[in-house]
Amino acid sequence: MESFTSHTGTAVPLRRSNVDTDQIIPAVYLKRITRTGFEDGLFRSWRDNDPDFPLEDPRYAGATVLVGGPEFGIGSSREHAVWALRDWGFRAVIAPSFGDIFRGNALKEGLVPVELPIAAVTEIWSAVEADPATQVTVDVTTGRVTAAGREWPFPLDAYHRNRLLEGLDDIGLTLRFEAEIAAFEQARPAFAPVVG
Repeated sequence: MESFTSHTGTAVPLRRSNVDTDQIIPAVYLKRITRTGFEDGLFRSWRDNDPDFPLEDPRYAGATVLVGGPEFGIGSSREHAVWALRDWGFRAVIAPSFGDIFRGNALKEGLVPVELPIAAVTEIWSAVEADPATQVTVDVTTGRVTAAGREWPFPLDAYHRNRLLEGLDDIGLTLRFEAEIAAFEQARPAFAPVVG
């Protein structure tokens, strides 16, 4: 996983609440056996049926921060939702609240879920809508978001902050103990099952 210290980019305002993972990536895309290439399914139904959907607006092309409404990423547990957002190019999602499973999946994949009060989110929406070139900075090191001349702190526990800063997914975290694991395996009795 790529380390994440600070990221600055433009943003897409998604003024919708209760965005569930089925809306983020429809179930038909879950048949793939890869972990990449899901950008074509991101918000597919909305992109196909709503000509004013923000991801289809050329003013927001290349945006790397998504600013959503309350309860972003609720619903079924699917890593594909995070993969689709990452494949589209998003590095962070800002929202007043997140589905617990989505938040956990995002942190494991290096997509930063930034929880800000609704007043701050509304202010960022307005700034980005007024000027799509507005730069939004998500700084994991300081735990702060900066946009339109304002700054807001966001909660991020030390464990997840460290994982993001060091670029450690679950496998990377485990491999930090590779020597200890090897020593344990060497000390196991010969009659014990072998992992290989």
